[in-house]
Amino acid sequence: MKPGQVQFGEGPIVCNAGRRTCEVDVENTSDHTIFVSSHYPFFEVNRRLAFDRAQAWGMHLDLPAGDSERWRPGQTRRVRLVAYAGHGVVRGFNGLTDGVASPERLADGLARARDAGYCDRPEDLAGRRDGR
Repeated sequence: MKPGQVQFGEGPIVCNAGRRTCEVDVENTSDHTIFVSSHYPFFEVNRRLAFDRAQAWGMHLDLPAGDSERWRPGQTRRVRLVAYAGHGVVRGFNGLTDGVASPERLADGLARARDAGYCDRPEDLAGRRDGR
């Protein structure tokens, strides 16, 4: 091998192979553009992004590291999410998960999100827009 030489492996590289994935429709209910980076826990993203947060429990955007997605005001887009690897522990961020993102802890996480004013399912937005 020569200095600086690159050696490529055989076959294609498959990212996130074997991990759980899902797609969610996400609406920006804010009057500001919202960015979300690749590895931010999607359950805990900006409270003005409306989507089914239960589907996003323990997941992040399925993007290369360092990449991000953007929603302009009023924009709705579908994104693909992928489960965190390892033990699925999420600490910090907005404190909605703060531990293992296991199915047993989902109801508590949803309650924390609801109590903190996070948008949840898009069908719930009609009441928010009507002032209910």
